[in-house]
Amino acid sequence: MNPTRNASGDLPREIICVACPKGCRLEAVRENGQILVTKEGCKRGIQYAVREIEDPRRMVASTVRVSGAMHPLVPVYTEEPFPKVLIPKLLKKLQEVRLDAPVQMGQVVIRDALDTGINVVASRNLN
Repeated sequence: MNPTRNASGDLPREIICVACPKGCRLEAVRENGQILVTKEGCKRGIQYAVREIEDPRRMVASTVRVSGAMHPLVPVYTEEPFPKVLIPKLLKKLQEVRLDAPVQMGQVVIRDALDTGINVVASRNLN
């Protein structure tokens, strides 16, 4: 069974919504510059699908090196969902970060990461 293309020749994109625990399967397609969503489960599903196509973002969790601490790494995360296209660059930048102990939970590790306005912070204390 072949999926049906719209007038612009685009195929519908299936998206599993994570805006609530239901995990509805949505179909979205860009047509005449607008994103049309079908099979939406709730109001939040439409907003999620549009955002997922226009500007997909994810929370990023990783670790950075620490000198003089009980453990050599401290876990870090982005304070807000980060642009998906920039995640590989962020992970490379995190590999370069070196902190000195002590590290405090919530301490900013990278301010305004990659000029996104999003901070990367430590997620635990490390003495």
